[in-house]
Amino acid sequence: MGRQYRRALALTVTLATSLALGATLTAAAPPARAQGVSQSPAARTTVPSTTVPSVTVPSVSPGELPPRGSHEPAAPLPRVEPPFAGHAACASAAHPKLAARIAAGITGALHGRSLAVGLTVADAALDLSCKLNQGTHFDAASAIKVTIISALLLKVGGYDHLTGAQHATAWAMITRSDNNAATRLWNEVGMAGMQRFLNLAQMSHTRLNVAWGLTELTAQDELTLLRLLSGPGKVLATNARRYVLWLMSNVVPYQRWGVPAGAAAGVTVHVKNGWLPYPTSYDWHVNSLGVFTGKHIAYQIVALTAGSPSMQYGIDAIQAAARVINRDLAE
Repeated sequence: MGRQYRRALALTVTLATSLALGATLTAAAPPARAQGVSQSPAARTTVPSTTVPSVTVPSVSPGELPPRGSHEPAAPLPRVEPPFAGHAACASAAHPKLAARIAAGITGALHGRSLAVGLTVADAALDLSCKLNQGTHFDAASAIKVTIISALLLKVGGYDHLTGAQHATAWAMITRSDNNAATRLWNEVGMAGMQRFLNLAQMSHTRLNVAWGLTELTAQDELTLLRLLSGPGKVLATNARRYVLWLMSNVVPYQRWGVPAGAAAGVTVHVKNGWLPYPTSYDWHVNSLGVFTGKHIAYQIVALTAGSPSMQYGIDAIQAAARVINRDLAE
């Protein structure tokens, strides 16, 4: 009650080939070949319970992966070597005990896990921020799709200038993670348009790749993006920002794993995830971006991972950390 009262007071050049970004989740759908396979556009805007079901992932054959070396980034990725051995740092001048509790919880949730993790959290009303390997680069997979739609909105001059075809393509790209849709919009924006958005958004550490799924993200830049979408600014108009969040709030249920774990009923979760086995089927990149809104609630979480032996392993790690964060912030 006290924290809610204080809140009230203080209130992601042409793509060479379309990447097969992992296997489609089967928690609520049959196995499918790639992350962008068309599925039912069923929408959900709130988290109905605090339990996020485990996700069953079908096997992926080497033939479904991008050929090794064909889309290698121009520079090596700085990695945090598994097993996880880092310590999250959280700060809040107004709520130091809360910050210390969340930091210890994140560190404990990730301790000993065999993967690399980059994580950021921000809650402006509580003056709280958390960071863990926030400057480390991770392959984007479909997490880049939030930047693609944001850059398109900037290029065309805002929400009112989107065509019907662009609306339909954006819906498929975000809500179903359709890769063909992402490629179409990526090509429409172009590398110059993508870089222009990154420059204006001050996402200076993001490194674009002609293969959009291998663009290199940092948790800090992705938090900058989510905060840009969450409040007024000079880069995107209000209706453009709200449009991106609306798309994220309508992501299909079987792709709503990751940072939503543990969010209270009634909290609206705007989420976009990414998953990619690369360069081998035993090296999974699993990412999750989330904006959380509700009565006296407005915060953002970014979790980027690499080196997981399976997709589920990465999901489990992200959700373990997210439950700690959402327990204290989404109440």
